[in-house]
Amino acid sequence: MSAQDWLSQGTLVLASNNKGKIAEFEKMFAELNLPVEVIAQGKLNIEDAVEDGLSFVENAIIKARHASRISGKPAIADDSGICVPILGGAPGIYSARYAGEHGDDAANNAKLLADLKPLRKDGEAIEGMFVCVLALVQHAEDPLPQIFQGIWQGEVMEAVRGENGFGYDPLFWLPELNVSSAELSKEEKNKISHRGQAMQLFKASLK
Repeated sequence: MSAQDWLSQGTLVLASNNKGKIAEFEKMFAELNLPVEVIAQGKLNIEDAVEDGLSFVENAIIKARHASRISGKPAIADDSGICVPILGGAPGIYSARYAGEHGDDAANNAKLLADLKPLRKDGEAIEGMFVCVLALVQHAEDPLPQIFQGIWQGEVMEAVRGENGFGYDPLFWLPELNVSSAELSKEEKNKISHRGQAMQLFKASLK
């Protein structure tokens, strides 16, 4: 089976129920103008997979296989989060449930701020990076998932700023642009974000 056989399948399942991610992906997939319909797994009544991997790559593959197994279609999954080196890479793969409850952005941001407070030194930025791994499987047992990875470097601020985006966007500072991720428009964010970078690699693989 060739790497792009999924393009002839008519449908590609997006293995996510995260509204923020789905909105970003729908915009990026629309720009790619693929000859397949990209459909979010929720529209097929597919619940979230159990993410018990220890890395972004493992969890992305788990999610893609899960969606593909239930739908019988090719699937693409994103696993992403923020990694802060001074915290040993945390929140990492636990970004969405860092404060305990999955998807509670306000609580997750508050916990990250609290964890970093005793580590902050005057005048020193705290580095952070958003990571996105996309995994594409032709079918549930695909032995060779395609992997596309994007890393977006920035800093973690001391307070939230901005109204756009989701997740940790209000805490993610981009010194070269002098804005937070949550102050970017969707179009601006998609061009440079971790997810946008991974999607560019995915796009390049189609050629």
